[in-house]
Amino acid sequence: MTELATPQRSADATAAPTSTAEIEIGGMTCASCALRVEKALAKVPGVTRASVNLATEKARVDGDATLDPETLAQAVRKAGYDATLAASAAVAAPAQLSQLSQAAELAIGGMTCASCALRVEKALAKVPGVAGASVNLATETATVNLSDAALDPNALIEAVTKAGYDAALVTPQDALSPPEIANAPAASKPDKTRRELFAVLAAAALTLPLLVPMVGEWFGLHAMLSPWLQLGLASVVQFVFGARFYRAAYRAVRAGAGNMDLLVALGTSAAYGISVYEMATHPGDMAHLYFEASAVVITLVRFGKWLEARAKRQTTDAIRALNALRPDRARIRVGAEEREVPLAQVRVGTLVIVRPGERVPVDGAVLEGRTHIDESLITGESLPVPKQVDDPVTAGSINGEGAIAVTTTAIGAETTLARIIRLVESAQAEKAPIQRLVDRVSEIFVPAILAIAVLTMAGWLLAGAGGETAILNAVAVLVIACPCALGLATPAAIMAGTGVAARHGVLIKDAEALETAHRVTIVAFDKTGTLTVGQPSVTAFEPIGGIARDEALALAAAVQRHSDHPLARAVVKAHEATRSGNEAINVSAARAVPGRGVEADVDGRTLALGSTRWLTELGIDLSPAFIARAKELEAAGNTVSWLMQRGSPANTALALIAFGDTVKPTARAAVDRLAQMGIKSVLVTGDNHGSAASVAKALGIEEFHAEVLPDDKARVIRDLKFRSAGIVAMAGDGINDAPALAAADIGIAMATGTDVAMHAAGITLMRGDPALVADAIDISRKTWRKIQQNLFWAFVYNLIGIPLAAFGLLNPMLAGAAMAFSSVSVVTNALLLRTWRGAQAR
Repeated sequence: MTELATPQRSADATAAPTSTAEIEIGGMTCASCALRVEKALAKVPGVTRASVNLATEKARVDGDATLDPETLAQAVRKAGYDATLAASAAVAAPAQLSQLSQAAELAIGGMTCASCALRVEKALAKVPGVAGASVNLATETATVNLSDAALDPNALIEAVTKAGYDAALVTPQDALSPPEIANAPAASKPDKTRRELFAVLAAAALTLPLLVPMVGEWFGLHAMLSPWLQLGLASVVQFVFGARFYRAAYRAVRAGAGNMDLLVALGTSAAYGISVYEMATHPGDMAHLYFEASAVVITLVRFGKWLEARAKRQTTDAIRALNALRPDRARIRVGAEEREVPLAQVRVGTLVIVRPGERVPVDGAVLEGRTHIDESLITGESLPVPKQVDDPVTAGSINGEGAIAVTTTAIGAETTLARIIRLVESAQAEKAPIQRLVDRVSEIFVPAILAIAVLTMAGWLLAGAGGETAILNAVAVLVIACPCALGLATPAAIMAGTGVAARHGVLIKDAEALETAHRVTIVAFDKTGTLTVGQPSVTAFEPIGGIARDEALALAAAVQRHSDHPLARAVVKAHEATRSGNEAINVSAARAVPGRGVEADVDGRTLALGSTRWLTELGIDLSPAFIARAKELEAAGNTVSWLMQRGSPANTALALIAFGDTVKPTARAAVDRLAQMGIKSVLVTGDNHGSAASVAKALGIEEFHAEVLPDDKARVIRDLKFRSAGIVAMAGDGINDAPALAAADIGIAMATGTDVAMHAAGITLMRGDPALVADAIDISRKTWRKIQQNLFWAFVYNLIGIPLAAFGLLNPMLAGAAMAFSSVSVVTNALLLRTWRGAQAR
């Protein structure tokens, strides 16, 4: 498999700190809180760098040898937040801490719509040393690619702050030494939407007394509140619960731009202002007061934002589920003693004990014991996988019935689980190419809506309508125009799609791979390890000269019993499968004969197992039927060997043995399913023509290319692209297929165990199951369909709603309700992807 590439690091970065500490922070509510904690920690003597992760609510501090965790905790408490020393908070002095890579991630606070995200992107892109920036509205994060690795992160934060938003640096995962993963959301993170829900309920309680009498008027009931009581209730809603819109609108105006909050602030202020004006000029006249309109709009918008935040949180369930797989502690063996320690203290080579029912804390290899491991949440494999000595195990998987001892081979950020988390996070943070269209629309959206609102008011005034009518219709235009749905349409679908795919063993590298995969028309398969098992097995065993099959197989296994050759293991496995009962065979003097095979003394006679060449050299004659049979098996791509007896009275053949690479059980179903999806399958292999033809025939593949060298596979892929004029995917095991994976429009790499070819292709399959190829394309198609649906409804919603409001067919309250639920509908539609099931689950 292709190894995971090492992140590029700056050669001139600052020298690594000598110690590090971790602190759990309580009381943070936003990115600005995290920034304040960082500043407080940075002022502590001896601190060289402090990084606070708002998602995990933890602070990581690097410094010199004088660093004291309790001093750091006191600094946090003085800043107004709670601080608790983490389990691994004792200052560590690692041999080496890797430096920041040429990428940075920021948590962004205060964004409310697509135009906000675009404005943050532009602000970051203007910072010297930034090569590019991508902002994800759904995750509220910004990924910044740096052309200058020495760039001070505070320059990025300052740029975002000047644009009118909050920002806090999230330490990149590859900047930390194992076993830490800095940027992983905590599974137990409190649901901060509760505070928003409380605000919504409080605003609703104040709004209902204004709304109920107005509804009663429709049924002839007259119970209007006094103007002064209406003013009091509406003022609290407008300036207390609506304060967030004013703050965000002010930041937008200060930055010379507009956003959704500006539209809401202008619209509700106009309705509130006209009511105050009517109170002042027409005392006692309650017919022209619109306090309920402004209060209802603010309440509904906040309710919509709560629903939106709740739905967005569900799109990150995949990341939280993966992070929940990581144990905090491990049981290690030191000499004859076992003790439980924080996971941070485990190092490569440490012997870890995993009891039945426990999660495996590290990547490693089984040293002692046998068991079954549940890897379903990592690979999507539904059945527990048997494990014995030397078999690999993966961090996060669940041990079954047997206790095992595991030698640690990878920890923390280098484990398969950590790599999966990084890959899924990366895919969810990426923008799909179609998002560029949305960004261009969002850039001019708010100014266009403001212009339409002005034209609406002017038009109604010119038509002879009163000032109140003109203003209210303009307010309806401002309120109904919500760019949030546009901004969430693509990222919400990508997050839901990549998340559910990861749970089923399909890792999608980025949004571009997701967008490309749905258009695939041809899949070129490698053979060995992709469509076939990749290990030789006995495909034919035919006794010669009247000897019983079970007896001949037992003798062959006896000769090969102590050999590690793949063919020898295949013979022993075939014998164990039959359990012939001939177990008391006496074997001695086993020896290899270079270039020919193996021989041994078995029950007083010399037996040999080897090639046709050796058979000929021993002068053994065969009947024409067996010679023809051997040629037939070789033509089908099998390797033919012979079990022979040497010496008294003459050299004789006892059995013909054929070895072949068997087709995977799901391979035929995978090819058939692709055909049903309108996708053609092609076989491209370096094996001989006979073997390729045999596998192609067994799987129903019409076109195959045999005896193709690794470099020539790329040429075959390019030829397929030229001939088909379509999108060609290459599915391989990542060993010799790198040129072809790169040449294809989309590469699909098989991954087995902990050897994950994540950087060899756009899509990685966590199980060596060809059925996942069709699954990957299927989830790509469904995700793309959701993106199209979301964008359609987001655009159509505004195309229909804005004219209705402009022509006076929507009052501000109905416009507010429609706007509040537009974003929710987009995210909810994306969440339907969570019901997707792969072929194995059907």
